[in-house]
Amino acid sequence: EVQLVESGGGLVQPGGSLTLSCAASGFTFSSAHMSWGRQAPGKEPEWVSTINTRTGATAYADSVKGRFTISRDNAKNTLYLQMNGLKPEDTALYYCALGTNWRGQGTQVTVTD
Repeated sequence: EVQLVESGGGLVQPGGSLTLSCAASGFTFSSAHMSWGRQAPGKEPEWVSTINTRTGATAYADSVKGRFTISRDNAKNTLYLQMNGLKPEDTALYYCALGTNWRGQGTQVTVTD
C-alpha cells in the first residue's frame, strides 16, 4: 500500500523558511518521479515541483522558482521541499504526490505577520 506522510509545516513570517518532508513507503521510491503540490483555501490544487528520483532532474512552478528547492534521500525514502523567502501567497496545504493517483494528507504552511 502506497503511503505518503508529510511533515514540517507551520506558521512563519514573510521572508522566513521551512523545510517540508514526505516519508514514502509501499513502492520503489528510488524509481519514482515525486512531486510537491499545494492547495490554498478556495483554490484549485497547484503543482509546485517535481524531481526525477533516479536522475535528480527537477522542475518548478514559476511562482516558486528560485525560492524553493526539491530534493530526495533515496536511502531514507524521503522527499523534501526547502522553502525560502516565503510569501503570504505561499499559504496552503502542501502535499507530496506519486504520479496522479496518490497524494498524502498534507501539511499546512501559513505565512503571515
